[in-house]
Amino acid sequence: MLTQGENELLTRVGPGNPMGALMRRYWIPAAFSHQIQNPDGPPVRVRLLGENLVLFRDTQGRIGLLDERCPHRTASLFFGRNEDNGLRCVYHGLKFVVEGNCVDLPCVPQMNDAHKANVQDQLRAKAYPCLDRGDVVWTYMGPAEHKPEFPALEWTLVPPSQRYATRHIQECNWLQALEGGFDATHLTFLHGAESDPSRRIVATLYEVIPTDFGFVVGTGRERTDGTILWNMNVMLSPFHKIISSIPHAAHVWAPIDDENTMLYSVDFHPSRPLTEEDLARSKAGYGIHTENIPGTDHAVRNRANDYLIDRELQASGKSYTGMKGFGTQDCAIQESMGPIADRTAEHLLACDAAIVKIRRLLLQMLKDHATGKPWAGMDSASYRVRSGRFEAAKGVPFADAMKQYVRRDTPIAAE
Repeated sequence: MLTQGENELLTRVGPGNPMGALMRRYWIPAAFSHQIQNPDGPPVRVRLLGENLVLFRDTQGRIGLLDERCPHRTASLFFGRNEDNGLRCVYHGLKFVVEGNCVDLPCVPQMNDAHKANVQDQLRAKAYPCLDRGDVVWTYMGPAEHKPEFPALEWTLVPPSQRYATRHIQECNWLQALEGGFDATHLTFLHGAESDPSRRIVATLYEVIPTDFGFVVGTGRERTDGTILWNMNVMLSPFHKIISSIPHAAHVWAPIDDENTMLYSVDFHPSRPLTEEDLARSKAGYGIHTENIPGTDHAVRNRANDYLIDRELQASGKSYTGMKGFGTQDCAIQESMGPIADRTAEHLLACDAAIVKIRRLLLQMLKDHATGKPWAGMDSASYRVRSGRFEAAKGVPFADAMKQYVRRDTPIAAE
C-alpha cells in the first residue's frame, strides 16, 4: 500500500503540487472544438488542474484560454463580450486578447498614453496556448520554454468520420480513475456479464513494462494448449489509455481538480469510417461511453441516484452489477472509493500487481521531473503505439512478445 505522503504526491494536481507541475508539462484536453465553434461566439468555462479558466475563439479564429478572473477587480470573464479579436470584461470594459495582453482601458480616459501602457502591462491576464487536434481543444499550462510538440495520438489524426468521442465528469480523483482503467481483473467481475468471453477467465499473469511513452500493461490467461492469451493495454503519459478493443478505443483522464476528473472516451478506426454497427453499442450506453443529461457533462446514471442500479437484473445473473454499461459501472466503483481514495487502508492482493507497479512508475516520474532527468512522453513520435490482444508461447517473456504488436511506426497524415 502507499503511505499517506505518497498518496498525496500522486493525487494532488493543483498549482504548487509536484503532480500538478508534472501534468502541466503535457498537452491537456480543455473542451470539444464544437463548444467554441464560431468566432466571436460565447466563451466557455473550463476548470483544469484546480484552475478556473475561460475559453473563447476570437474574430480571426484564434483560441484563447484565460484565467477566469479579470486582473482588474477579479470579475468573471465568462460574462465577457467576445468581439473584435478580444474578450472584453463587462464590469469596466477592459479588453484582453488570446495572449492575455490588455489592449483597451476605456474606464480611465483621463490617462495619458504612457501611463496607460504601464497599467496595461500590469493588467496582463494569465493565458495558456491552445490548439485544435482531433476535434478537441488542447492546452499547455507549463513553462513556455519547455512546451513540447503535440503527441502523435492516433485517434487525433484520423478524419472525423473515423472517430466518435464523448466526455463526462467523474466525481473522483484522476488516479483512481486511471487505476481502474488498468485493473485487468475487474473485467472478469465488474463487466463480466457483458464482456468478451475470453475476459471472463481470471488472469494469472501480470506485467508492467516501462517505455519511452509511459508503460505497457500485459494481462495473461494461460491456455491448455501451452499458449498464453495476452491482453496488452498502453498508458501514454500522463493520463491516456489506448484500449485493446475493436474498433480501437481510448480514454483521457483530464484532472479538473483533486476531486473531479473529465473523462474523454473515444472509439476510432485507423483506416475506415466508423459504421452505425460499430457504434451501436456505444450510442446505446453499453460500452465505455455514458448517457449524459442533455446539455451537460453529467451522466444520467450517477452517484446521486445510485447509478439507477437494478437489483432484480443483478439477481437474475444477466448483469453482475445491475448497472448499465461499462462506463457507468466503472464510475460507480471508482467514485464509491471517495473523492480521493485512502490507499493506506487497502489490503492489496496478487491480482493488484500491475496497480502496484503503476504507482511506483508514477512516483519515479515525479522524482525524475524534480531532478531534471528525462521522463516518459516528451517525444511526440513515441506515442505511435496501439494496444491489442495476441497469443504467445508459454515461456516467452511478455516484454519480448509485445514488441511486434505495440509500435505503430508509420505515422497517419493529419487532417
